[in-house]
Amino acid sequence: MIVPMVAVSQLKYGEKLGDNVITKLGNILFNKGKIINDRDIEILKAFLISSVFIESKNGDETEDTVEETKLKETTTTSPFQVEYQNMLKLLRSVFLLANGGQPIPILDIRNGLEALIQHIDAYKVLTFAPKNRNLQDYIFHKSIMVSLTSYSLARWHGLPQKDLVQIGIAGLLHDIGTSRVDPAILEKKGRLTDVEMDEIKQHTLIGYQILKNISGINEGVKLTAVQHHEREDGSGYPLGIKGDKIHMYAKIVAIADIYNAMTNERYHKTALSPYIVLEQLFTDSFGKVDPTLVQVFINKSTQISNGTLVKLSDNRVGEIIFSDRAYPTRPWVNVNGTIVNLTLERNLFIQDVIGHI
Repeated sequence: MIVPMVAVSQLKYGEKLGDNVITKLGNILFNKGKIINDRDIEILKAFLISSVFIESKNGDETEDTVEETKLKETTTTSPFQVEYQNMLKLLRSVFLLANGGQPIPILDIRNGLEALIQHIDAYKVLTFAPKNRNLQDYIFHKSIMVSLTSYSLARWHGLPQKDLVQIGIAGLLHDIGTSRVDPAILEKKGRLTDVEMDEIKQHTLIGYQILKNISGINEGVKLTAVQHHEREDGSGYPLGIKGDKIHMYAKIVAIADIYNAMTNERYHKTALSPYIVLEQLFTDSFGKVDPTLVQVFINKSTQISNGTLVKLSDNRVGEIIFSDRAYPTRPWVNVNGTIVNLTLERNLFIQDVIGHI
């Protein structure tokens, strides 16, 4: 078979590599036989690979390859993604029911969550992004990600097994009160007025009212709805209670909520880099959120970072090769053979997480 060389700029979705792709440092970036998708092309460009060998196909076979690629990608990601999409659909209906004062199908929620967390290993806090996301579904996507993040943090922190699913449910339903907040306020792009902010804050009390008489969830889930905006120093809302009065579930969900809100596009704010948000959380752990939980969250979520492709604040792209446990948000990044130690180069930070190679 003839194996033609093709410029990366001319590569098409679905083409198959005819040979290994080697980086300038001599490492294998992609293996022979890999079927290329759009993200792979971006990675090739980021590593300054100008051309690659692809398998020669005639037109019909190439078209078949594209379909096979889509099928393979669906199959590869399906267990987690299918359950994620099922949960997304369920949450849409749950919020509609809550808005209309109808009973919430708590058994369906629990079953859906248990099906989703069977594939929790597919959820990487720093790099996960939902497929086909739109702003109208922001609250549902965030609720699922807060649930998965809370479940992960609770497990990392060593909470008993009996609490894990309940904490996951607390994450799913922490914002259920927003189902009765005026959508025009939730979707407003500009700064909220004091009156609008007061209405937003009511979602905590409304959420508790919606959940308080439901069996099948424990008191921690119900308290999380009302307490997830409370802060350790008493500066939160709606009651201004302090650390020892805030339920552990609410402390965990608060961290997951802050992280996922700030790292996702919102109507009034753009998404921030996960690493910037982790540093912000670390700063806030002095008074605002539980410092022990924050430390666990930062240490565990950044442990999976080696081999992750990132964009620095000066737009250079590189691969994380080492994370210093003393400075987990400031790893060493290999940029085309140059090691950038973010612990020393404090003017730089990780702007964007592209994902694992």
